[in-house]
Amino acid sequence: MKRRSSISVAAPIALLLVLPSLAWAHGGADAGMPHGAAFIAGFLHPFTGMDHLLAMLGVGLWSALATRRIWAAPLAFACVLLVGAVFGLAGLTLPAVEPMLAASLLVLGLLLATRAHLPTSLALGLIGGFALFHGIAHGTELPSTQAFATLSGMMLATLALHISGLLAGLYLLARSVWLPRLIGAGVATLGAGLLTGLV
Repeated sequence: MKRRSSISVAAPIALLLVLPSLAWAHGGADAGMPHGAAFIAGFLHPFTGMDHLLAMLGVGLWSALATRRIWAAPLAFACVLLVGAVFGLAGLTLPAVEPMLAASLLVLGLLLATRAHLPTSLALGLIGGFALFHGIAHGTELPSTQAFATLSGMMLATLALHISGLLAGLYLLARSVWLPRLIGAGVATLGAGLLTGLV
C-alpha cells in the first residue's frame, strides 16, 4: 500500500517535469539556437523525434513490467546512448541507422505487448544495440559546439523519459493487463510502418 501511494505521488511529478519539454519541442528544438543554449538543445532533442521518445519511454515501461532488475535495461540504454552520441558528434556513423531506429520500435513494442521475459544478458545486449544507433542519430543531429553541455542535456532528458516509463509501468503493473499490451502493439505497428515506408 505504501509503495502504491509513493508511486501515485511520484507519477504526476514526473509528468509535470516532462510535459513542458514536450510543449517546447514543437518549436524546433535546436534550429537557430545560440551556442550558449547547447544544454537546452541537448535536453529537448529526445523529445523532437517520435522514434526516440517512444523508445526511451518503452524501455522504462517494459523494464517495469517484465524484468526483475528494473533499472538494468534503462541504465544500459542510457550508457550506450552516450557512447553513440559521442561517436555521432565526432562524425562517425553506422550504416542503416534509420531502419535500426524503426526496428527498435518494432522489437520494443513486441516485447511490451507480450511482456516477454528475456535473460538479462540478452535483454541488455538487445537494448544496448538499439541504444547505440539512437545515440549516433542524436550525435549527428546535435550542435557540435559545447559538446559537454549538449550531451549533459540529452542525458538528463533520457533519464527523465526512462524514469517516466518506469513509473508508468509500475503504476500499470497491478492495475491493467491490456493497456500496456495495447501500447506495445501501437509502438510495434509504428515501427513496422517506419520500416516498410508506410509511415
